[in-house]
Amino acid sequence: MLKELFTSKTRIKLLLKLFLNPGVSSYLRELAAEFDVSPNAMKEELDGLSDAGYLNKKKEGRYIFYNANSSHPFFPEISSIVRKYIGIDQILEYILSTIGDVDSVYVLDDYAKGIDSGLIDVLIIGDDIDSDRIVDLCAKAEEAIQRKIRFMILGTEEFSKTSNIYLKRPNWKIV
Repeated sequence: MLKELFTSKTRIKLLLKLFLNPGVSSYLRELAAEFDVSPNAMKEELDGLSDAGYLNKKKEGRYIFYNANSSHPFFPEISSIVRKYIGIDQILEYILSTIGDVDSVYVLDDYAKGIDSGLIDVLIIGDDIDSDRIVDLCAKAEEAIQRKIRFMILGTEEFSKTSNIYLKRPNWKIV
């Protein structure tokens, strides 16, 4: 879907990384190495997106960090497109429909950092969660989004005692 809309593979990777989790910020050489492109090619993409207002630039020392501009009028739409491409919207719909009393849902690790690794780690917090239903729904979601979903369920009391362990990992609270 995004390949037809955006002709640059590097731009697609940037949108996925920075708009999937707007709290993520990266600098030019880090992104160039991660995406295996030249720093000049990366600079061109970053400059284009920054000049259009889609990305914020922040100088820290000798580095310039880039992150999604969440106050841009098109941010909600771009973020929605990225989430639909990854399938987060379908995962949420599946998880939140008839599985029990859900307090919160976190995406952990790669996807929280904005990296499309093909494995989505999901932490579900709540009481009386129907884990059999989640297994069934995740299987359907995996087929639909062509990504593996690995989930963990914690009760609210257990999570409150151990939250520091999970929240030290890169995380993105989505509910």
